[in-house]
Parts: sequence; C-alpha cells; structure tokens
Amino acid sequence: MKKYIPSPRKYVADQVDLYEKSGGTQGITMSGLPVIIVTHTGSKTGAIRKTPLMTVLDGNNYVLVASQGGAPKNPFWYYNLTANPNVEIRDGVNVYSMKVREIEDEEERQRLWSIAVSAFPPYLDYQKKTERIIPIFLAEHQE
Repeated sequence: MKKYIPSPRKYVADQVDLYEKSGGTQGITMSGLPVIIVTHTGSKTGAIRKTPLMTVLDGNNYVLVASQGGAPKNPFWYYNLTANPNVEIRDGVNVYSMKVREIEDEEERQRLWSIAVSAFPPYLDYQKKTERIIPIFLAEHQE
C-alpha cells in the first residue's frame, strides 16, 4: 500500500483532511468557490499526494489548471500528473477514477482556458504574472 504524504503547506493539508474526514461535506470551498481534491502519485516518491484545485467542469470532465498562483515554475503536482496520469477526483461526496492528459492542442487549450477563467477569474491575473504558459490537464472518466 502506498504511503500518503500530506502537503507541506499546512492550510492545504488541513483542507484535504477536513474535506475527506467530512465525507466531502466540509472544506469544499476556497475563496468562496467549490474545490475538488485530486489524489495522485508522486513522480519521485511514488507516494500518494492530494491537491485541492478549483472546480472547473467541461461536461462531466474536470479541467485542472497548473497555475500555482502565477509562480514562475509549475507546481509539483504538474510533474506527478505527467508521470502518472491515473488520478482520483473527489468532488464533494462523489469520488471518480479518472485519467488526465495535458492539453497541447491550441484550439482545445483556448476553449478549456476560457471555461477555467469563467469558473475562477483570477487565472487571468496568474497568467499575466508569469512568463510560462500555465498548463492545463483534462481529467476524463475511464471507460
């Protein structure tokens, strides 16, 4: 069984803990907007990692935005998802096994970016703060 390593950021670890211990009924918002918990595998440690992200839906799939608040580097979870695309997404009381793919096609990326910005407008400011193109993943239900 893989070991779970909580985020070194206490507020993130606390939110994941509250979200999961409540069965998805508490800790489900950030900045007043809904969040999901993405459970993924560490690319270096092989351990279980859990990351709260803004809820951005494209139909019944989830758009995952690796913004890190506009930091100059991608968040660690970006590398975990590129190495291990199988994830679990907890959305409130629902939990789904999903597979992610990084969006490379510019037309699809722009469409999903627009959806993400509509769901969480600060993404626009985050992109202005950094020179990197903020990566986007689409988490899709596994057949």
